[in-house]
Amino acid sequence: MRIRFTNARILTMENTDIFNGELWVKDNRIEYVGKSTNEESKFDRTIDCNGNLLMPSFKNAHTHRAMTFSRSLADNLPLDIWLNTKIFPMEAKLTPDHVYWFAKLAIMEYLQCGTTAAFDMYFHIDSAAKASDESGFRFAFVSGMNNFGGFETLEENYLKFNDYSDLVSYNLGFHAEYTTSLELMKGLSDLCHKYEESCFAHNSETKLEVAGCIERYGKTPTELMEDLGLFDFGGGGFHCTHMTDNDYEIFKKRNLLAVTNPCSNLKLSSGIADIKRFVDEGISVSIGTDGAGSNNSLNIFRDLYLATVLSNVRGEGEANVDPLVLLKGLTTVGPRYMKLKDADILKEGKLADIIMIDLKNPSMQPINNIATNLVYSGSPDVVKMTMINGKIVYENGNYLTIDSEEVISKCNSLINELKLWGNF
Repeated sequence: MRIRFTNARILTMENTDIFNGELWVKDNRIEYVGKSTNEESKFDRTIDCNGNLLMPSFKNAHTHRAMTFSRSLADNLPLDIWLNTKIFPMEAKLTPDHVYWFAKLAIMEYLQCGTTAAFDMYFHIDSAAKASDESGFRFAFVSGMNNFGGFETLEENYLKFNDYSDLVSYNLGFHAEYTTSLELMKGLSDLCHKYEESCFAHNSETKLEVAGCIERYGKTPTELMEDLGLFDFGGGGFHCTHMTDNDYEIFKKRNLLAVTNPCSNLKLSSGIADIKRFVDEGISVSIGTDGAGSNNSLNIFRDLYLATVLSNVRGEGEANVDPLVLLKGLTTVGPRYMKLKDADILKEGKLADIIMIDLKNPSMQPINNIATNLVYSGSPDVVKMTMINGKIVYENGNYLTIDSEEVISKCNSLINELKLWGNF
């Protein structure tokens, strides 16, 4: 399959210059990106972009997609109460069928927002992988094993799902220090060393979490993971809201990824990550929505905007972080930690994970600085097309790989069933 995009503005994210030209896709790779040509060879489809923008897709660097089941079912609670009295009891009732359908609902929202991959931590992974494969969506799974289970199948799943399909990958990790015993963390460290793999976990999301870890071990979560050897081959942390000076040093030393989740952190009153310090320290930063229960949206544009403007909170009358640094984190930096190193920039030979932005949308006009305007004014309304692995999966408001009416109907039926079981 060869597709030719003509009459486009192009933002490769190799740098932030935008130029007029065209882009060709052959099968699942970018065949050409550059100035317009007089090419007369055969294409299966030619798309006139009419001056709209082609750019790398967004990659949601931390989420729990099947948690769409809990959207607006447990609002206005702090993290510990939200998790222990609402989310964990209901999650215990979820079946593989629940995860399959609620994952598909999440994928619909991702595609609408130009998101082509999600660094997802959840359970019933077979169902989630099936939903991804059927939808043509990239599923970069990270293990959330903890005291409630998951360690016994960790190595088996690591081997199975890294050989599942070209849309599915599996990364080692655990839920969080406060839900995982020292013995299990040591076992995970052994696996990380056996396969020379990175490790990811929720890290320093709340003051209570950090204080509890210090009380148990005399160390912050970051220090504990470092001492256990969990970061010997890299990795990163989700949230990273309450970090010490030494935590930052460990992130620098190990070249770890810090994933900020501003909407979730604000909604759960967890705090505000110091994005400026991460950037100033040269630490890689990306952005995730977290789950729909704590956000409540999977709209990555909201988190991109908040991550940028919240970095100014500690400022004194001037912006602290270049918005293009965070746009790069969302499009090109995050995937390099998610086993998606070829799904970053628009360049010949790279994977064709591409979105088209409607520059004629009122929020994108007048055209002054397209890239920064995406950060400050972008929304799902400006996404005209989402392509994953060379296949268009969302175009002009239509889902091409998902029966949206079926998914919505099924999810409402399942949530009514769950409510009958109580807890909400």
